[in-house]
Amino acid sequence: MPESPDERLGAHVSIRGGVALAPARGVAIGASAIQLFTKNPNQWRDPEIDRATGRAFVEAYNRSGLNGLLAHDSYLINLASPDPALRDRSTTSFVSELERCHQLGIAGVVSHPGNYIDDREAGLERNAEGCTTALERARSDVMVLFEATAGSGTALGRSFEELATLRRLVPQAHRHRIGFCADTCHLYAAGYDLVDDYEGVWQKFDDIIGLEHLHCLHLNDSKTPFASHRDRHELIAEGSLGSGPFRRIMRDPRFVDVVKILETPKGDDEVTLDRRMLARLRSYARTGARRHR
Repeated sequence: MPESPDERLGAHVSIRGGVALAPARGVAIGASAIQLFTKNPNQWRDPEIDRATGRAFVEAYNRSGLNGLLAHDSYLINLASPDPALRDRSTTSFVSELERCHQLGIAGVVSHPGNYIDDREAGLERNAEGCTTALERARSDVMVLFEATAGSGTALGRSFEELATLRRLVPQAHRHRIGFCADTCHLYAAGYDLVDDYEGVWQKFDDIIGLEHLHCLHLNDSKTPFASHRDRHELIAEGSLGSGPFRRIMRDPRFVDVVKILETPKGDDEVTLDRRMLARLRSYARTGARRHR
C-alpha cells in the first residue's frame, strides 16, 4: 500500500469492461497512481465520452484515494508522418484523445513523438505542427507529455535535444501545455547510462529540457543491454538496469511529485506482478532496503 499520502506510484491499468473500472484496478494492485488508455489503442475508432461515463469515472477515481492520473495516447497516431492523409487522421485522433481526457478529468496524456520516415528535422516540424493544431482544436487544457523513446528506426524522441526541439517548435501560446515523460528502459536503450552515470543523465536532462517539465516517469527495466535501441520492458531489477537506478529514483527528492508508472510485464492475472513490483519499489524508498540482484 502507499507509503505516504503524497506518493504518486502505480501502473498502467486496463479499461476492459469500461473506463470507470480502471481506478478500482489501481486500488487492487495497491497503487497510488494509474495510467490508462481512453480507448482501444490499436484501433482508429474514437468513441466519445458521454457525460454519464465521464461522471462515473470521476466519481470512481475520487472514491479510490488515488493521487495521480494520466492517459497514454493511441499507438496508431503519428503526427510526424510525411503522409498527409495519415498525418491528418492522426491529428484528428489526437484531438479526440485530448477531449476524452478532458471529459475524464485527466490532466495529461503521454504521447510518443512518432516516426519521421523520411527526414528527421521535417518530422520534428510536422509533429509540432500537428500537436499545435490539436491543442488549438481541443476544448480542454490537457497537457501533452512527449515520451523519450529508445531510438529505434525513424522514431523521434531518442534524445533530450529532440524533445526540447519539439517543445520549442510549439508556439509560445501553447508551450505551457507541453511536458515530458521519461521511460527508464527507453533512456537506457537510447544511450543514457542510468546505471553508471545516474547524476549525469539527469543533469543533462535539466540542462537541455529542464526537470520542471518532467511530469511522468515510466519505471521499466530493460531486457536488452545498454544502448541497444530496442524497447523491451523487463520486471524491476531483473533486467540490464538492475536495482540501482530505481533505488535512486525512489529516494530522489527531485522526483517526489512526479507520477511514476510501471509498464512492466503483467503476468497471467494482471495483479500479482504489479503488486510485487510496487512493493519492491517502495522497499527501495526505505533506508537500508535489501538489494534485488
